[in-house]
Amino acid sequence: MDLRIHSSFLPHEDPEASLAFYRDALGFDIRLDVGQGTMRWITVGPPGQPDTSIVLHPPAVDPGITDEERRTVQEMMAKGTYAMLVLTTADLDATFDALQARDVEVVQEPTDQPYGLRDCAVRDPAGNMIRINQAQ
Repeated sequence: MDLRIHSSFLPHEDPEASLAFYRDALGFDIRLDVGQGTMRWITVGPPGQPDTSIVLHPPAVDPGITDEERRTVQEMMAKGTYAMLVLTTADLDATFDALQARDVEVVQEPTDQPYGLRDCAVRDPAGNMIRINQAQ
């Protein structure tokens, strides 16, 4: 079996703010931009990795979701507990400094974790947790 991760999904509430974060702060490429206003699905991914993408989508638009579930999703997004993405970089400190210079919301500065990783954490404009590991 040969499986790879092609796409993962993260919610956004403000497509322009999400673009500024993923394109301008993280340096990701824009691969698709479908829809308009807050009903935009934007596919981004790291340069040089065309087979790995993140689809930024409006939250809780599935017609099968109840109003109560929609409220729960929005409450979790507001608290930053709904979704998470883990990235890796060869130079964590330089990446963190670059993000901090763009006024990204910092959750955790670069830290040596007791389980053997060095990482930091920031939030994207929708509140999604973005953890960044030092490549080993």
